[in-house]
Amino acid sequence: MIRYVRSLCCFLAAFVLAATAALGQSKPFHVLAFYSTHVEQDHVDFALQAIPFFKAMSERDHFDFEATSNWDDMNPSVLKKYQVVLWLDDAPSTSAQRAAFQDYMEHGGAWLGFHIAGWMDSRETWPWFADFLGTVFYGNSWPPLPAVLNIDDPSHPTMKGLPASYLSPANEWYSWKPDPRRNPNIKVLMTLAPSNYPIGFKDTLAGGDIPVTWTNTKYKMVYTNMGHGDKILTSPVQNRFFENALLWLGGRNQ
Repeated sequence: MIRYVRSLCCFLAAFVLAATAALGQSKPFHVLAFYSTHVEQDHVDFALQAIPFFKAMSERDHFDFEATSNWDDMNPSVLKKYQVVLWLDDAPSTSAQRAAFQDYMEHGGAWLGFHIAGWMDSRETWPWFADFLGTVFYGNSWPPLPAVLNIDDPSHPTMKGLPASYLSPANEWYSWKPDPRRNPNIKVLMTLAPSNYPIGFKDTLAGGDIPVTWTNTKYKMVYTNMGHGDKILTSPVQNRFFENALLWLGGRNQ
């Protein structure tokens, strides 16, 4: 009888642990994507494709997704309703918006930023964000071209199911100064493969270490350089990364 009771207790404990883990993997979270329609057309094109992409993903992966072009929604009363925010093609432009985002991130919020979200021509423009991103924009390639990306950390949840390298669709690629990899808080996830260089015709990236995707380990965030033009979402491999990243930020795939 004692053996039976012990077995039953072990079974119930295992069941509770399994149920708790399953609940954690399926627990809904709330995402708000910010975008603009008055910015560079290639950035608008990406945002208008990304919104239905993430909406379909939310239905498939069981989370809530909304999008707004009103950047004044970047305020404490709105942000507190969401576990993850996305910047699809722009960034906060007022001191109130920036202060609200800083407070959100410093109190447990999560962020996925695409391409232009990381553009800032001077650290003095927003010093906190320069530290948050771990670097400042330095240069770019032009015109948009495909590029081979190398995966730096295949064990990271955002890289789950990705090959060691893949061909990313046409994009404008940024370089950074200082190199994000030199920042002890930055964990680089993808880098432009050396085989790409030189990349560009009018504006050329000639070589060097150029990360394209990373996370600042002090926060729950992912920045990725992809997001210029209407080709970004044409790669199933890259789309897998986007899905992985958002689910990880939402508390899944830990």
